[in-house]
Amino acid sequence: MDLIRYPDDARPASWKTPVLALGNFDGLHRGHMKIIERVRRTAEERGATPVVLTFDPHPTRVVRPDRALRVLMSEAQKVEVLASAGVRGVAIVRFTAEMSRWEPERFVRLVLVEWLGVSEVWVGGNFLFGRDRSGTFAVLRSLGERHGFRADKIDPVSVRDDVVSSTRIRRLLAGGSVDEAGVLLGRHFYIDGEVVAGDARGRALGFPTANLRTGNEMVPANGVYATIARTADGFQPAVTNIGVRPTFDGGGAASIETHLLRGGRDLYGAHLRLYFVQRLRDEQAFVSADALKARIDEDCREARALFGQLSV
Repeated sequence: MDLIRYPDDARPASWKTPVLALGNFDGLHRGHMKIIERVRRTAEERGATPVVLTFDPHPTRVVRPDRALRVLMSEAQKVEVLASAGVRGVAIVRFTAEMSRWEPERFVRLVLVEWLGVSEVWVGGNFLFGRDRSGTFAVLRSLGERHGFRADKIDPVSVRDDVVSSTRIRRLLAGGSVDEAGVLLGRHFYIDGEVVAGDARGRALGFPTANLRTGNEMVPANGVYATIARTADGFQPAVTNIGVRPTFDGGGAASIETHLLRGGRDLYGAHLRLYFVQRLRDEQAFVSADALKARIDEDCREARALFGQLSV
């Protein structure tokens, strides 16, 4: 799959009359994937190239830096999911303060027409673009007629009477509701990182942990979770604690510590992907190390029972 950036790169010659999905696509949830599947299918029918256009940084960070949000996935994770969905090209637009002042017509002409040469553009029903978010779908469709491409939209997707949105997913994760967030995403929420050395307190308690340093911005709320760890050896059920370890110190930044339920090799320096399945409990302080050990043992038994139903 080709990845290009505006304004630095030219469109690859292999991109034939691109059919484009246009949006921020933060998290690539069920609503996003419906748009992308439509683009992939349409491009296949027409012998065209399915392409996704997104922005970096997220436009809200430029337009409203005082309300900067934590994105749900890294660029690399986004590209990985798009490739697995059958997308043949990803175009990333460098979003700047100057671009935020562009009228919709300028964005369409410079980016969609002159840079990408699109034949068709699909957006979500609530997508807005251009100066003061004045570019509605009606504006996009009108500009498409003027510049020779077709524009269409996909209405928002609802799950269990909730409209699927990145904002809703962020709120669920911030409250620890990883299972509900997973329903809206259509897959378990996950983070990636490197296993780094810790203070070995888990090992001393009989529950050795892999301490994860992640570059992901969005991490679930502090607490204890049933998780699935993916390492070079495959997938393994795990229990993960996110927090400040109040039984021992309670100060400093939160850490992410994962105990592999089936054990395994030393993971220091290894890459680990962590999928969040279900919240088990809040993080809490215990009166002694023995009390904490007993509770961790209970957490592990609860997680094993859960994974016994999931066949991990």
